[in-house]
Amino acid sequence: MTNGCRVTDPKDSPGSTQAEVNTDEVSIARVYDFCLGGKDNFAVDRAAAQAMMEVVPETPLLAQVNRCFLRQAVRYLAGEAGIDQIIDIGSGLPTAGNVHEIAQEKNPDARVVYVDNDPVVLAHARALLATDANTTVISADLREPDVIFGHPETRRLIDTSRPFAILLGGILMHLEDEEDPEGIAANLRDRLPAGGHLLVSNTCDTGEPRAAELARVFAENGMGTRCFRTWDEQIRYFDGLELVEPGLVPNNEWRPAGDVPDPDNPAHALHIGGLGRKVR
Repeated sequence: MTNGCRVTDPKDSPGSTQAEVNTDEVSIARVYDFCLGGKDNFAVDRAAAQAMMEVVPETPLLAQVNRCFLRQAVRYLAGEAGIDQIIDIGSGLPTAGNVHEIAQEKNPDARVVYVDNDPVVLAHARALLATDANTTVISADLREPDVIFGHPETRRLIDTSRPFAILLGGILMHLEDEEDPEGIAANLRDRLPAGGHLLVSNTCDTGEPRAAELARVFAENGMGTRCFRTWDEQIRYFDGLELVEPGLVPNNEWRPAGDVPDPDNPAHALHIGGLGRKVR
């Protein structure tokens, strides 16, 4: 999800590659890219990230460990859970250890659909995936699940009658209450067959002052006024699902591998993630 962007998807409109990028407005994907040490961002995105770091210096750490959680969850999905098809909604800019790369390390036949609506994300992802027939990127919005699931590329790669996984890494947090994040999560859960999985990660309101300060900075930069929901609010995204151990926890505590930086930093409580499985 991105503010200030209009995208024409070449896959939807053959022959057209028109895309407008408003470099005067903050992009969620590009701020995240900056926090991960990427270069695909503009001054406005860097200013927003710097404002976050002024109140919580560990902000880049939270972004890094969110990626660690995502990688670990995908390893679990493609390995132990036997999932060979994944839809990554709000995928963001390509970075080291992309979802399709991790999944295909476990299963070379794994298929991945990336979903985003940032034109910079779409351009980079299409260049990366040009020769990978099992992976694609589509222009769509989290708030329109019918568009995502009705897209020809999704229908080509994802067999919804078999178990698949939906990834919502750091995206529901940017929805306002009136956009009904719980309802969207429920809509996506309902599309999962038995054995399907839903991943969710978001910043978390821990009750400490720094969480409130960081939430203020998010809001001031147009990234959402409800980015810091409580654990009790976020566990509802998994209603009716069986949580994979260890449940909905700080990202550094979800089956950590050796790549988690500064694992004992108390700031980790500000970002949580979990993975739920549909039993029937």
